Amino acid sequence: MAESKKRKREKEAQDGDFVEPKPPPPQTQGKGDVPGAVSEVLPTFPFSAFRVQKVLRESAREKILFLHGKVNEDSGDEKDAIVILEKTPLQADRVSDLLSKKSELKLQIRNDIYSTYTLYPPPELSEIKTTIVYPATEKHIKKYQSQDVYLIQETGEDYRSITLPFLQSQSFSIQWVYNILEKKAEADRIVYENTDPISGFVLIPDFKWDQKQVDDLYLIAICHHRGLKSLRDLTDKQLPLLRNIFQEGQEAILKRYSLRGNQLRIYFHYQPSYYHLHVHFTALGFDASGTAVERAHLLSDVIANLELDPMYYQKRTLTYALRADEPLLKKFLDAGKC
Repeated sequence: MAESKKRKREKEAQDGDFVEPKPPPPQTQGKGDVPGAVSEVLPTFPFSAFRVQKVLRESAREKILFLHGKVNEDSGDEKDAIVILEKTPLQADRVSDLLSKKSELKLQIRNDIYSTYTLYPPPELSEIKTTIVYPATEKHIKKYQSQDVYLIQETGEDYRSITLPFLQSQSFSIQWVYNILEKKAEADRIVYENTDPISGFVLIPDFKWDQKQVDDLYLIAICHHRGLKSLRDLTDKQLPLLRNIFQEGQEAILKRYSLRGNQLRIYFHYQPSYYHLHVHFTALGFDASGTAVERAHLLSDVIANLELDPMYYQKRTLTYALRADEPLLKKFLDAGKC
């Protein structure tokens, strides 16, 4: 246990868990995201110039707020931006700091032995995780806006005749995925890699995880093979890849974070949020978004299904939810499928 805490403290130090908040390091990317291009420094988001236009969505349970706003640039142009504000989890190893005299406690209600207070912690313990999409497109705004959702039952034929043609007609950029695979971005965040181009993958923390505690552990295994989009592309030919992810991913997490395989939830999303095959690893006790029965497919079940039937995911009817404003829902409606 002591060794685990020591590793955790060392990892936090590496990840920048400083007492005093510091500005984030400048981001870099290749010019035009062209492979092999020279990197350039991207300017810091002009947070003080952000003007809220609308609250897109909020969740009291998840303590998260999605905001749409405008930013006036120095050039005079006005651009859309999305700011996501999320309260970070409490850290058990910093409770003593939280309860120290640096925090202020104000009484709200007292009744017999029960009392409720508002605790005002010091700035270094009051952080809010902030995710920014800038400049944002109308598609981004719709993505984060609260919408009604509808269940779709997609047969194998529906996928081939409706979903796949729709995906092929869209211009979804996944250059950021290739940047990770090619070590052009986030190379220092890679937890583990199997470099085989067909059955290998990169294991990296998801942006939703701040890496300060393992209770909400969240990593992504991104496949090196670029011809695989989702569950629908899997056959028995991918079993070596899937077994590598399942076995080596668990071993890497045990080594780095001291969580055993039976403490992990390992799964695919269908439909995925981006169409390059990837697998989610989350702490089993963490109520991660996207683990509902209509979206999550356990990797162990996927492997077992392919062992029984190599073409299982070409034939299986898959159920998933689509938001009211999603163009794919209209395709299914026009085809009389929902």
